[in-house]
Amino acid sequence: MSADGSNAWEPLLDGELRRSAQRAVDEICEEVATFSSDARINPQLLAGCALLHAYLAVARQDGRHSKIADRFLESAIDALAETPMRPALHGGFTGLAWIVEHLQHPPFTPAGVALDSDSNSEIDEALLNYLAVPRWNDVYDLIGGLVGFGVYALERLPRPSAVACIGRVVDHLDAISIKEDGGVTWWTPAELLPPIGRTPGEKGNFNLGVSHGVPGVIGFLAQTRNAGQVSPKLESMLAGAISWLLKQKLPKGAGSVFAHATGGNSEPRPSRAAWCYGDPGISAVLLAAARSADSTEWEAEALQIGLAAASRDPARCGVNDGGLCHGAAGLGHVYNRLFHATGEGAFADASRLWFERALQVRKAGQGVAGFAAHLPKLEPTLQWQSDRDFLMGATGIALALLAATSTVEPLWDRLLLTALQPRV
Repeated sequence: MSADGSNAWEPLLDGELRRSAQRAVDEICEEVATFSSDARINPQLLAGCALLHAYLAVARQDGRHSKIADRFLESAIDALAETPMRPALHGGFTGLAWIVEHLQHPPFTPAGVALDSDSNSEIDEALLNYLAVPRWNDVYDLIGGLVGFGVYALERLPRPSAVACIGRVVDHLDAISIKEDGGVTWWTPAELLPPIGRTPGEKGNFNLGVSHGVPGVIGFLAQTRNAGQVSPKLESMLAGAISWLLKQKLPKGAGSVFAHATGGNSEPRPSRAAWCYGDPGISAVLLAAARSADSTEWEAEALQIGLAAASRDPARCGVNDGGLCHGAAGLGHVYNRLFHATGEGAFADASRLWFERALQVRKAGQGVAGFAAHLPKLEPTLQWQSDRDFLMGATGIALALLAATSTVEPLWDRLLLTALQPRV
């Protein structure tokens, strides 16, 4: 069901494909359930396991999964006390805190039930102190920077600390932005480029991925607007960022609408199709922005970009594994969200195709329940790895497959800025 209790969210998969997806979820959970809760293990990884089992508990009305979720969450909180972590939404303590907050609200807890204490109050205080600098000199992105901090704060609304955090994030984004010709954008200097994608001699760039770049800022500003945290500064940034982004389109026939990055000494070239980089993720955040501002112009752009991506030859999408970040399940989920938000049949078809391909990449005896993560920048012998993580591993795959086979709206994807309101 959706957050308001309506049945706007419906399972996309049926028949044998649905049964195969459900079996995959079960097999992933069977392996994840045996995952050690040793404090040496990444606390956010444990929290991701809790998130999966919490959604399973609601989808299947199974208290066993609820107990497993509680156990994982307790282990994650205990492990955090023993594990130094950076303040990042993905891979840091902010992400763990987001999951703790998320699981304290319906449909995981009864509406109107007041908690005895606020387990994230110290996180809020630490984050506000971290943001209390005159000028921001670190990354601004969703994965580990300002945008990610803002996404955490959105989950914490309407607490005063969350309002203050969002205000500081917006102020920093405005201060470090580049404004020219009616557009607004953000530069990533060479020293702050993601290490896995950095090439020798690179001078920096304007990143065009949701995960690390300007589209992530657009998605955050849109969700902030939806939450009622509107200001003239936010409005001008959102409009300016979209204006700038739409000017970065590649020539027709290039292979994708947007490149991976532009500016500096990076030559714009077609991007893979994925949530993290490429047209599918950009389409989702643009649609969110369009709906937040009631802009038919932006919505038309979002649909055009999304439909072009949905029709792209799968063999030319650069997809090798099943993960959420840049894999088949991630594409299946983004198109599932776009279908529920628009009713466009082409998105439903694309979603089914990519979920089918996600199930086809399973290889018995590899990874987690047959799903292995592909890391092409590593040495050949290390390119395929076992990964239980949310973004690139089996936990995220299971959540996406569950969303495609149940009536529970996947609000966990607020972590990806793709939580579009389903069409009623």
